[in-house]
Amino acid sequence: MEQRTFFERDDAVPLAARLRPQTLDEFVGQTHLLGEGKVLRRLIENDCVSSMIFWGPPGVGKTTLARVIANRAKAAFIDFSAVTSGIKEIRGVMQEAESNRRYGEKTIVFVDEIHRFNKAQQDAFLPFVEKGSIILIGATTENPSFEINGALLSRCKVFVMQSLTTEDLITLLSRALSDPRGFGKQTVEISPDMLEMIANFANGDARTALSTLEMVVLNGDTDGDHVTVTMEALEQCVSKKTLLYDKKGEEHYNLISALHKSMRNSDPDAAVYWLARMLEAGEDPLYIARRVTRFASEDVGLADPRALELSVAAYQACHFIGMPECTVHLTQAVVYLSLAPKSNALDVAYNRAKKDALSQMAEPVPLALRNAPTKLMKDLKYGKGYQYAHDTAEKLTNMRCLPDSLEGREYYQPTSQGLEEKFKIRLAKIKEWKERH
Repeated sequence: MEQRTFFERDDAVPLAARLRPQTLDEFVGQTHLLGEGKVLRRLIENDCVSSMIFWGPPGVGKTTLARVIANRAKAAFIDFSAVTSGIKEIRGVMQEAESNRRYGEKTIVFVDEIHRFNKAQQDAFLPFVEKGSIILIGATTENPSFEINGALLSRCKVFVMQSLTTEDLITLLSRALSDPRGFGKQTVEISPDMLEMIANFANGDARTALSTLEMVVLNGDTDGDHVTVTMEALEQCVSKKTLLYDKKGEEHYNLISALHKSMRNSDPDAAVYWLARMLEAGEDPLYIARRVTRFASEDVGLADPRALELSVAAYQACHFIGMPECTVHLTQAVVYLSLAPKSNALDVAYNRAKKDALSQMAEPVPLALRNAPTKLMKDLKYGKGYQYAHDTAEKLTNMRCLPDSLEGREYYQPTSQGLEEKFKIRLAKIKEWKERH
């Protein structure tokens, strides 16, 4: 256990660290796991904890809960960082754990940001987890299905931890003001509305909430042991919210999915909100513009052909102007697409054709459709039977263009949405003419 020196001061330790819960009763949030009678609480109280993964956003108590479990289980606790450790360090820790096991002591190895370990590093834990040398508790902000090896994941129970609610954070902040480990030895004057502002600013993150409270108290008006927090100091500390966003992680895909599905559901308000969430968190506007352009053909298509034109124009505007001015161009495209009539007939048509292209025998192109630029090709009947549509009054021919095995296949089936109704009527007339001829 690390020893403190004579010169260390409690107030030099960050507030969030000083107030770290020591027991389940002090733990705030995650009632779906730790409420009375809930599965994880029963496992902890009955000392039946096995290897597990805590998956959730930052500041929700993943590390704290691991420490609480270790205290409750009377186990050695080894805090291990995936950022700074390699296989050599893993093996050293495992040897220590194996030594503890021989003396009848449990060892809980907590690995923060376990998703940062590569396959070889994750595999190094496997034999020790299997024979019970350690209880592995991993913490990750990324989806374990994608980031944790299947072999290791199959030996761990995954518990999903949720962002703290505003009420949870207000509870934590109030405790910090009254607890002697926090500001309980002082008199801090701060209104409930200010506490709510801090809680909302923290965006579900306890560490952010406590750090912000510490900052506003330290910048308050002091008179002896009495501190008054002013609105001016608070506003300076919460002037810019840091949105949870990892441009390469799951939240990246969650948000673009929310944008797509809001537009598909013709909800411009929700679509603009998700657009703002992404842009204000630092997403590349060109990435969003590319996804919006895809949506224009995938979900609107010929129901409104102008949707693609507008989306491409929005992409060009983002390229020319950049942030923050291009936000209005993306908003225009997103709102237009939200309100446009919807058709996925083009996407469905391609996927039907793709299925046949991949599953059917790759038949040769019909001779009538082949060019014949040389005498040899003409002698081989390339181009024989080709009918030039512009030579006819109707601009139509009865020439068959699909391979024989696919004759009669219908891939594009237009809907009656928006302008696609006109394409549907036109296609029906073409098919009728070809049947008559």
